[in-house]
Amino acid sequence: MAQASQDQGAVGVADPDEDSPNMIAYRKIEDIITRLQDETEGVPVRTVKSFLSKIPSVVTGSDIVQWMMKNLIIDDPAEAIHIGSLIAAQGYIFPISDHVLTLKDDGTLYRFQAPYFWPSNCWEPENTDYAIYLCKRTMQNKTRLELADYEAENLARLQRAFARKWEFIFMQAEAQVKIDRKKDKTERKILDSQERAFWDVHRPVPGCVNTTEMDIRKCRRLKNPQRVKKSVYGVVDDTQTQSPVHTPSLQNNKGTREDVEKEILFLNTQLDRHCMKMSKVAETKDPSQQRVKKWGFSLDEALKDPVGREQFLKFLESEFSSENLLFWLAVQDLKCRPLQEVPARAQEIWQEFLAEGAPSAINLDSHSYERTSQNLKDPGRYSFEDAQDHIYKLMKSDSYPRFLRSNAYQDLLLAKKKVRLNLKSLSAAYTGKFLPGHFPLKEYFTPI
Repeated sequence: MAQASQDQGAVGVADPDEDSPNMIAYRKIEDIITRLQDETEGVPVRTVKSFLSKIPSVVTGSDIVQWMMKNLIIDDPAEAIHIGSLIAAQGYIFPISDHVLTLKDDGTLYRFQAPYFWPSNCWEPENTDYAIYLCKRTMQNKTRLELADYEAENLARLQRAFARKWEFIFMQAEAQVKIDRKKDKTERKILDSQERAFWDVHRPVPGCVNTTEMDIRKCRRLKNPQRVKKSVYGVVDDTQTQSPVHTPSLQNNKGTREDVEKEILFLNTQLDRHCMKMSKVAETKDPSQQRVKKWGFSLDEALKDPVGREQFLKFLESEFSSENLLFWLAVQDLKCRPLQEVPARAQEIWQEFLAEGAPSAINLDSHSYERTSQNLKDPGRYSFEDAQDHIYKLMKSDSYPRFLRSNAYQDLLLAKKKVRLNLKSLSAAYTGKFLPGHFPLKEYFTPI
């Protein structure tokens, strides 16, 4: 038993040995981060003013990409973005308004992670730590600290798992909130974002790669596959537990058709095992009330949510004015395409939306049209940037407000409120208590 727990601990925690592959990679990343943060030769860190607030200690994604190209001797912007995304996936830099840790070559704001939260510090948080963190977030009445759908699911699951010690978890969260309130407002805002980024690394968004899930030592087992005597999928014969490529055969040195089929089956099983499923909340076509409300905050919120985009598109199709959104989505898709596909796809977008007699023609001002046509002489991922910005502003000022006033959106919002009220009344009538999520916070987190 002790041996099992020892092995389990070795999987999640980074190797403290300075010569381990993990630590070598971390030191290289930290060297780049130190240079990025240099006061004279690094990226300029500044405070950005937004409407009625200030965002302290941030840098833009484009600044980071340009710095990498200049100081790391990189010619291709795609390579710089790739390296930056790998660094972000480890949590050393993170976007301040997104749970997905990737680097974008635009005006997205990023912040540097505090050294205390660096993965090289060799500690793996427990589920109780995560429960305290989520519980603490629910106690603070701030929009930026509101739980995402997958975090609310995780909180409910953790409450069921730690039902007997939930009072202790609640008290710990309460104590941490009291300490945080004594801190300076700016410092508290920065620390909150850094703590959120730390958990985005260790408990990532469903569908994102978990960089802490597999230790590199697991990969070393392939060097000596004969040591594995039992399959993780059940006790089967030796030829099924290992890849036929690595299994020595005394009879045949050349792989047969059967060996190749076994190899494909083995690799597919391994792939299925490590693929992360999207959360049920993300997959559902029936969004929660909180999710529907978010669409009304801004056009960005509506477009970020797949269901929000779908509802907005349906509304525009009902008004025979969907070409603007379709163009915007096509340009977003272009930015994610492999480089070799970009020129052909850019021409397709031009022919569909901007060429003379285009089937889904959009209304552009002359300046944006001229800039876009010039950019297409050497097509790239950002050739349609001016046109996309113009269309975004049109949707924001015209079609988006009409969508919020439409019967489709209002019915969806009212339907969610009605369902919630019905559940609340039924719960009180039949049990004398409220369902989770419908009663005061302290009662919810205190075990009965």
